[in-house]
Amino acid sequence: MIDSKELGTTHKLHPDTLLESKPCKDLMRPKLIAIGASTGGVDVLSTIFEKLPTGLPPIVVVQHIPKTFGSSFAKRLDSLSRLSVYEVTQKMRLEKSCAYITSGDSHISLSYESGHYYAKPIDGPRISRHKPSVDILFRNVNNVVGKNALGVILTGMGDDGCIGLKEMYENGAVTIAQDEQSCVVFGMPKKAIEVGGVKHTLSIEQIIEFISNTKG
Repeated sequence: MIDSKELGTTHKLHPDTLLESKPCKDLMRPKLIAIGASTGGVDVLSTIFEKLPTGLPPIVVVQHIPKTFGSSFAKRLDSLSRLSVYEVTQKMRLEKSCAYITSGDSHISLSYESGHYYAKPIDGPRISRHKPSVDILFRNVNNVVGKNALGVILTGMGDDGCIGLKEMYENGAVTIAQDEQSCVVFGMPKKAIEVGGVKHTLSIEQIIEFISNTKG
């Protein structure tokens, strides 16, 4: 295992460094929604969560944030939303009408046990230059949920998420990128589109409508 403290942000490590790709082929897995964001994402996520209804499948979010900001960000979204929003600081069972925010400075690991999804934080180096990494989230979702997942990549600088989102797309999952007009920075969605990992390119309002119509 590579010590993340020895790596600067100039190093770009592939998701394979931390997590092997093993796409889930179980067609009966429950639905799960995964969202990745970076620059501009805090405001976009606030707008989205403010308008989401209850009754949705579990939502797991990676937002590139400082280590100390995870708890306050989760509380902010919880105060805005009809969903219950939690920061993932230990192993947690994922429930409907709930959203789970990855802590700053840790990746997320997902599992499927006895008919339920679980999430927990894991250590490791920066992947695609980030920790938490959207690529690790999306690969986890592809490994554990498969085609019954919905993947959404929002505004952000760089290309974190494009590898994992393409894997989700190729495994039959629905994948969405935020459109350029509504992005603060179109880097992450643009790269995901360029590599062929996106089924729909939508505005924020269209993304809210799409998520709201996703039934568990």
